[in-house]
Amino acid sequence: MNAKKVIVCGGGGFIGGHLIADLRRQGAKEIRSVDIKPLAEWYQVFPDVENLQLDLQKRDACHQALQGAATVFNLAADMGGMGFIENNRALCMLSVLINTHLLMEAKAAGVQRYFYASSACVYNADKQRDVNVTALKEADAYPAMPEDGYGWEKLFSERMCRHFREDFGIVTRVARFHNVYGPLGTWDGGREKAPAAICRKVIQAKLSGKHEIEIWGDGHQTRSFMYIDDCLKGIQAILASDILEPINLGSSELVSINQLVDIVEGIAGIKLKRSYNLKAPKGVNGRNSDNTLIKKDLGWEPCIRLRDGMEKTYRWIYDQITNPGKARGKG
Repeated sequence: MNAKKVIVCGGGGFIGGHLIADLRRQGAKEIRSVDIKPLAEWYQVFPDVENLQLDLQKRDACHQALQGAATVFNLAADMGGMGFIENNRALCMLSVLINTHLLMEAKAAGVQRYFYASSACVYNADKQRDVNVTALKEADAYPAMPEDGYGWEKLFSERMCRHFREDFGIVTRVARFHNVYGPLGTWDGGREKAPAAICRKVIQAKLSGKHEIEIWGDGHQTRSFMYIDDCLKGIQAILASDILEPINLGSSELVSINQLVDIVEGIAGIKLKRSYNLKAPKGVNGRNSDNTLIKKDLGWEPCIRLRDGMEKTYRWIYDQITNPGKARGKG
């Protein structure tokens, strides 16, 4: 078997598209991108990449996807922002089929390295009730009380990676993503996350002249947000490392949602009247990434300032809103 290919599962998505672009910049030649969406809906498409539309919840599709694979990045999942995952728990849980079938086929194909994208949603909810949250250490995932649906699937899939490594010798690496954002991502339609949603709302308020914004929750809930370039660097460094256990991949720059709105208002040069929808999904009260382990193991942590990343994200979303016919990310 010609085991040379790099397979990006979820390659038609936000992170997957950026990862493929980065791999190409580094000179990777044999890349296969796999996603369930029709090609026209992929965030980025590259003509020199093998692009396959497959439903990776099905084992035969995973078998096809991993033919000739040396390295697998599993970024595929049915997910979105808090508004999506709180209202689609069963759909989020079904993503367990993707990782399960990919691991089974990775074993059969003799895959050399396998990366799994987990989430900070695996962390125990009791440790995230205070907006002044203590940054979450990797050990805080247990005893288990993750985000219902999405978080449980991620935590279970982490264990699958561990046991396939222990029992079958597959080199698996797992990173727990903390709120990845940036250009060429979802910014409307219900699956967008807070940075993109707030950019869209501020832009629409500015363009419409109706200087108001609705914020989900009371605005005091706290988060950290990682720019896509930091995410890409972390994914590849973790995969190449000797780190066996799941590790945080996120910024430690903690902000409230109100502060995030402040940042976007500053970029837009506008102040908006705020209303708060206390019935809307808002997730846990506080979440931040403890980066002690990643600094120890890699000598690095995500470091792009939120203000800098949000300015780039705002400019891109502004272009999408004001020029809707523009191609979203064709390579």
